[in-house]
Amino acid sequence: MKLSDSINKVRGVGVKKAAAFARLGIQTVYDLLTYYPRAYEDQSRVTPIARLRAGERATVFAVIQQVQERQGRRRGFTILTALLGDGTGYAQAVWFNQRFLKTKLREGRRILLTGKAEYAYKGGGQLALTNITSFELLGAEEDAGEHLGILPVYAATEGLTQKQLRTMMEYALAQTMDEIEENLPQRVREEYRLIGRRRAFQHIHFPKQEEELRTARRRLAFEELYLIQCGLLALKKRTAEEQEGIAHAADGTLVEHVRAALPFTLTADQEQVWGEIRRDMESPLPMRRLVQGDVGSGKTAIALLALVKTVESGHQGAMMAPTEILARQHYDYLRTLLTPLGVRVGFLSGRLTKKERTAMDTALTAHEVDIAVGTHALIQDHVAFAALGLVVTDEQHRFGVAQRAALEKKSAATPDVLVMTATPIPRTMTLTVYGDLDVSRIEHLPPGRQPIRTFLRDETARAKIYAFVRREIESGRQAYVVCPLIEASEEMDLPSAEDVYEELAHGIFRGIPCGLLHGRMKSAEKEAVMTNFYANRVKLLVSTTVIEVGVNVPNASILVVEHAERFGLAQLHQLRGRVGRGSYASYCILIAGRSASSQERLKVIEQTSDGFRLAEEDLRLRGPGQFFGAMQHGLGDLKIADVLADMDLLLLARRAALTTVDDPAALSFVLPTLMRQYRERFEYMREV
Repeated sequence: MKLSDSINKVRGVGVKKAAAFARLGIQTVYDLLTYYPRAYEDQSRVTPIARLRAGERATVFAVIQQVQERQGRRRGFTILTALLGDGTGYAQAVWFNQRFLKTKLREGRRILLTGKAEYAYKGGGQLALTNITSFELLGAEEDAGEHLGILPVYAATEGLTQKQLRTMMEYALAQTMDEIEENLPQRVREEYRLIGRRRAFQHIHFPKQEEELRTARRRLAFEELYLIQCGLLALKKRTAEEQEGIAHAADGTLVEHVRAALPFTLTADQEQVWGEIRRDMESPLPMRRLVQGDVGSGKTAIALLALVKTVESGHQGAMMAPTEILARQHYDYLRTLLTPLGVRVGFLSGRLTKKERTAMDTALTAHEVDIAVGTHALIQDHVAFAALGLVVTDEQHRFGVAQRAALEKKSAATPDVLVMTATPIPRTMTLTVYGDLDVSRIEHLPPGRQPIRTFLRDETARAKIYAFVRREIESGRQAYVVCPLIEASEEMDLPSAEDVYEELAHGIFRGIPCGLLHGRMKSAEKEAVMTNFYANRVKLLVSTTVIEVGVNVPNASILVVEHAERFGLAQLHQLRGRVGRGSYASYCILIAGRSASSQERLKVIEQTSDGFRLAEEDLRLRGPGQFFGAMQHGLGDLKIADVLADMDLLLLARRAALTTVDDPAALSFVLPTLMRQYRERFEYMREV
């Protein structure tokens, strides 16, 4: 059997089981072996029945004394009980709705069983073992010790039991052990004291003791992090060594004029980041830099200077945003500031007519446009630049890495790349998410930004909250109301954006111009609503999270979030950044369910405006899987490593990868695995 074989080659896997495995994302034997246990059941020790304690899980070795079946209160519901005895005492073993076990559980049979000890009756009575996760019926001469150990517990699905998963995993391991090749250089294994790959696979699934499990998990988590780091660093190194970059000229009068035209002075943070970008752009090596900055920290001003610098050096710039609203906003900002200085700014989106699109394509090819601002339409095949010198992508996590690469290829020489994100990523996580980029951070907000007062309230305060919002609107301000759903759902009993809009527009805000915005509206409809909100013709905007990124209305001073418990902390922080952009006192009001867990989690955002701290907390609460699902767009979820628990391991893996990419022999050893496992994710990488 080969690791690449279909899961159907595993003994016991037929059509139904294959379909169940497919639901788990398991197609091949290798997929099965890398479907790591989510937990483990410690069956390494047998507990005498006399020593069972209520509330604790335990493994007992006993003889079945009696078996009974009775009907539950609900029709068709059965309860099967077996009285167990081991010489120290007696306990009941209880199974619900498992009638098929009755023929197997016979009096006099020896049984090794793991379950939770609970009193049969409230407040006392005989102890019963319930929630039974595994049991083995042993022969008269069979040694129970052979069955003791640490059992893997997998995230299962309908049609696959734990016992079946273990049996199939054991079979697959036995059949492919010789196929499992080492993929870490020997020097790395020795330096970081990592066990061999075959042992790691054996012990991660079937450890005999905790030490075996610990060393197996450490090896496989290190391997996962190390391979990703090798891929990112190899890409970075190849870009620096092989791709012909553009050495931009030193700042000239145009850059100075734009700096003078800015309505503010750059902060110390902005100056530092601009200095790093300037040095990168003047170097002949292609720039690959990420600028992280909280909402309102002034990243767009830095991007503006970089775009002007490339224009002044005789090149064109491109700025790509994830939504039409944000792209149009950037376009308006750049055109207003730069047109008086003779810089030609163009706009490209999927909404342009064929005639407009053709005219824009022609202008870009003829270098009649200096800076093109647009959506992903910029990377369409028909778009070509005369002399692309800089690519700026805003909110990078919303683009796949391949999309970024497609824009970079629109030039003979490799353009410099500047990536901006307001999504606060925990500091050390940038190593994994953006390991192929240099990272700059704008830590502090510019002076004069209004602090946003944040309040957490429950549903009982809705009437008071909206009365306050109405008073603010009557005094000249504007407000957002954000809802988690577009329309009513049978699955979730939550008011939708449409419901809330109807309730507010025809209720407490009667007579006040209200607007509705959500992702299913046509682009023209969305743009009309936003244009009216920008122009202060719409006073209250009810929206979904479509306003999360980049919408800039200085007169909007209040944000109300309905059912805030449905959002992550980092997302709420992004939403909060829609207000506080003008000179007015600003408020963010979170309306959440009254459950203690919801209130506790959301107190963090009420207490801090530090986006990076919130990102750390969000990651801790929601887990890395969801975080990576949202952030990486190209690397996929980690299968065994945990970026929180394994942060030290990540740093070691990063250090090992840095050494590997500088060692041709070590890199060539790693590349086959890297290309096999990550080719789709690093599709812009080629073998070196």
